[in-house]
Amino acid sequence: MDNEVRQTRGAAARPSSPIAVLSYHQTSPTPRRGTPVRSLVLPPWRFGLQLRTLRLLGWQGLSMRDLEPYLLGEKTGKVFGITLDDGYVNNFEHALPLLRELGFTATAYIVSGQIGGTNVWDQPVGAPAVPLMDADHLRAWLAAGMEIGAHTRNHVNLCRCDDSTARDEIAGCKNDLERLLGTEVRSFAYPYGEHRADHAEMVRQAGYTSGTAIVSSRARAGDDLMRLPRISVHLYDRLPSFVARVTTNYEDWRMRRWDAQPTSRGYYVMGGGAGQGAAAH
Repeated sequence: MDNEVRQTRGAAARPSSPIAVLSYHQTSPTPRRGTPVRSLVLPPWRFGLQLRTLRLLGWQGLSMRDLEPYLLGEKTGKVFGITLDDGYVNNFEHALPLLRELGFTATAYIVSGQIGGTNVWDQPVGAPAVPLMDADHLRAWLAAGMEIGAHTRNHVNLCRCDDSTARDEIAGCKNDLERLLGTEVRSFAYPYGEHRADHAEMVRQAGYTSGTAIVSSRARAGDDLMRLPRISVHLYDRLPSFVARVTTNYEDWRMRRWDAQPTSRGYYVMGGGAGQGAAAH
């Protein structure tokens, strides 16, 4: 383990200015209206428009691995994080070519128990089965300069697991991926954004250098690197507001306007307790 890894684990974020970390899911033609989790599917042209616009404005998109020195205040610049949850084949087909074209990097968070499988966790609510990357896809993703992160073994809601199961899901996913790919897995994302402080400690103890949830804000100095906020990107997000969420304090203003309060599990509750904001799958 090198000095950089030893220094990041257990540290707090120290960016010189707030950093947005974006959470994407699928990049694919949009399903028909009424399809469950439809809002998490972005057509490739919209994904491309968002990233090309930020590139034209002088911003650089980075994986969580490449974002680490900025989060720690060791580097400064106009940067933002790009993460893609679950590891869909459509991200390999549509997102990867664009990322390479723009010179961006990104983290794909992988469910190690479903490599080459499908999104079985979404299917009970009626979502269609969508193929996930297999081992060859993951190796090609890494060879292209991207990062593989962990998303538990079975895409579980950690808050509904006992401690032993949660620890196995967190640490076991890292072990599975490292054995398969022969490379260190540094980054972790909480399925559904749901977690407690003890889960963040499990992530730290497992040896990850970052953990990301879905608290709709930018990462700031003092944030726990094991509980970093992410901004979830949805189908209906308009380009001006998307750009503002990355480059300005707009997202914080928007949350205050709706009286949204973050919970310990990584959700926003609107109106101080009425309902839940959109969470990651």
